[in-house]
Amino acid sequence: MPIDFIPIRPDIPLGYILGYAFFSFVSGLILTKPFLMFLKKNRLGKQLRIETIDGKESSVFRRFHKDKWGTPTMGGLLIWGSIFLTIFFSRLLSLFGVVDNSLLQRGQVYIPLAGLLSLGILGAIDDYINVIGGKKKGLDWIVKLSFLLLIGVSGALWFYFKLDYNSIYVPFFGSLIVGWWYIPIFVFILVGTANAVNVTDGLDGLAGGLLAIAFGSFAILAYLNGLYVLAAFCAVCVGAIASFLWNNVPPALFFMGDTGALSMGGVLGIIALMTDSVLILPFVGFIFVIEMLSVIIQLTSKKLRGGKKVFRAAPIHHHFEALDWGESKVTMRLWIIGFFFAFLGIVVGIVG
Repeated sequence: MPIDFIPIRPDIPLGYILGYAFFSFVSGLILTKPFLMFLKKNRLGKQLRIETIDGKESSVFRRFHKDKWGTPTMGGLLIWGSIFLTIFFSRLLSLFGVVDNSLLQRGQVYIPLAGLLSLGILGAIDDYINVIGGKKKGLDWIVKLSFLLLIGVSGALWFYFKLDYNSIYVPFFGSLIVGWWYIPIFVFILVGTANAVNVTDGLDGLAGGLLAIAFGSFAILAYLNGLYVLAAFCAVCVGAIASFLWNNVPPALFFMGDTGALSMGGVLGIIALMTDSVLILPFVGFIFVIEMLSVIIQLTSKKLRGGKKVFRAAPIHHHFEALDWGESKVTMRLWIIGFFFAFLGIVVGIVG
């Protein structure tokens, strides 16, 4: 996975990287109790989804998730709050001379931080409207998609014109020059990854565990390629997600919400684009791809086959629920599959 676009300096020792990840994890755990009290005090609870992805009655969802109505949402704020707190902490350490370099580095961290903040705010607005909007379930999908596209196009133009990204690395073959096609490819990756994680966030612990695996994989690849600051950022993301996951495993105390799913999914796509490992992303985020494909297949089948379904419910994790696997078993099995494909992605990234 050759990386020629971003600077490989400065160096950050592995011990510091692990230390920052641990700080992110612990700070997230410490913030959990007051954050949960804030969510409950302001009644920021999840509204039960009663429609399927095409607007029909969601009998499977009602059957297995009726007891989750009112569970606090917007837990993603805790994730990216822990990330920002850790980066601020590293900056303080740098200012007082404890470490040589902080994590706030222009070449490797500014861009994913910008994506994290913009997508996090968009998701938070959608979550808030979902909570207080009564029958209005979040932002209108056209408005939401429009903002996602705006963020994607802005990032694509920056990468193409400012950073001179114009190729896609194909493992075992080399760089493929795509020219201006890089712009729509960038938009597709960012919007697609953000939505895929959002679609996957339907069972307690599912999206969180898979995100931890994915960011951990990119941390390893970035470190092996000398991008120590970016590796540290990915490790900090793992720590923050793990602290969220601590209270999100069944039964979840709170949910990630769009503010977590859109932001972390989008950042995952941005890191894949930054490190020129777009074709590694489908391995690292294999379950996210499968979840999104299951939705597309289900909708297409219903439209072209007179309402006939391929799956009992979509996304596919609800299909497995409908087979009476049980929520925890579905989550754990998808984690296992996600881990093995992520490991394969790391191998391809190193060898290819």
